[in-house]
Amino acid sequence: MSAGDRAFRDEVRAFLDAELTPELRRATRRSTSVFVHPDVSLAWQAILERRGWVAPEWPVEYGGTGWSEIQRYIFADECARANAPSLAPMGLKMVAPVIMHYGTEEQRATLLPRILSGADYWCQGYSEPGSGSDLASLRMRAERDGDHYVVNGSKIWTTHAHFANRMFCLVRTSNEGRPQTGITFLLVDMTDQGITVAPITTLAGEHEFNQVFFDDVRVPVGERLGEENDGWTVAKHLLTFERSGRASPGLHAHLAMLEEAAAKSGWLARPGNRERLAREAISADGLRAIELAGLADDGGMGAMIRPSMLKVLGTEASQRIDLLALEIATDFAPGEDETMDAAMPRYLNNRASTIYGGSNEIQRDIMARAIVDAGA
Repeated sequence: MSAGDRAFRDEVRAFLDAELTPELRRATRRSTSVFVHPDVSLAWQAILERRGWVAPEWPVEYGGTGWSEIQRYIFADECARANAPSLAPMGLKMVAPVIMHYGTEEQRATLLPRILSGADYWCQGYSEPGSGSDLASLRMRAERDGDHYVVNGSKIWTTHAHFANRMFCLVRTSNEGRPQTGITFLLVDMTDQGITVAPITTLAGEHEFNQVFFDDVRVPVGERLGEENDGWTVAKHLLTFERSGRASPGLHAHLAMLEEAAAKSGWLARPGNRERLAREAISADGLRAIELAGLADDGGMGAMIRPSMLKVLGTEASQRIDLLALEIATDFAPGEDETMDAAMPRYLNNRASTIYGGSNEIQRDIMARAIVDAGA
C-alpha cells in the first residue's frame, strides 16, 4: 500500500468514526441478510451522499468519486470492518450501470440522480414460478399497445418488493426464435395500477421476499432499456455487476465478530476450534488475494472467469462461516448476545446465496466453458 493509499485509508477511518452512529453499527451486526432494512440502509446512504461517497464505482460525470480501484477496495474493506450498513444493491450496483450503458439521455438524467439520493428504491423482477434457474424460460407477457406495453404474469422471490417504488424486469415480447431473443427489459413504476405484492415468509420467519402479480399493467415504451426483444443482452450486462461484488471484506468482518463472541464464551479455547476459525480466515485471505489481483485485470482469461470464481468461493465460504456461527451461538442464552441471536436467521437466509445470481453449478459451467474455449 502506497503512502497515498494509507492517507486515504486514514481519511476513510476518520469519516467512519465521526459519522457511523452506534445505532447503525448495531443494526449491521444484527442484520441477517445482505439486504439491510431500508430504514437503515437509506439513513447511511444519506450520510454518504452528503460526503459524495455513495457510488464509488460510478463514473464521475454521474456522481461517482473518481477513486482508483485500490481506493474503492480500501473503502469497502474499511466499511465492513467498521460495521457500516450495506447499501441496497438493486439500484446503485445493478440497474444503474445498465441505465448508463443502454439508457437514453433522458433516462440517465432522470433516473440516476434519484438512485443516488435514494429517492427511488429498486427491486429486481427476473425469477418466475416454474422457471427455476433457466431465466430464458420466463413467460410474463408484455404486448405492445401503441406507446405502452400491457404486462401480465408474475415474478417471484422478489427481494424488498414491498419497499420498492421501482422494478427492473424482464418480460416476453415474442415467442419466435430462441427463447433469449424474445425478451425485453422494462423499468416499472411499482405504484402502477394492476400491481399486487404478496409477501413470502422465509424459514427464518422473515419477510424479505415477495411474489409480484401484474394484471394488465401499462408500462410506457419510453421505460424500456435497449431494443425490443433484445433484453437478454441488457440482462447479461447487468449480471456481470451482480456477480462482481467484493466478498472478502464482509467475510473478514463476520469472522472478527465471531472471534470476539467465541473468546467471550470460551468456544475459542476448546481443542481444535482456534484452528477451525483460522482455516476460514485463511480462506478469506485467499479470496482477498483473488479480488486484489482482479484490480489489475487486463481483459484476459482472469477477467472472463473471475466474477464466477468469486461468486462460488465467496458464497461457499460464507455458508461455512455460518455453520461455525451456529455452533458458537449455542454457548449463548437467547438475548445474551445480539450478534449470536442473528446466527440462525442469517444461516437460513444465506442458504440461497449459492443459488441466486446464477447458481454455483452454473458458475462452474461458465468457468469450464471459458477455459475449454480458450484452449480450443
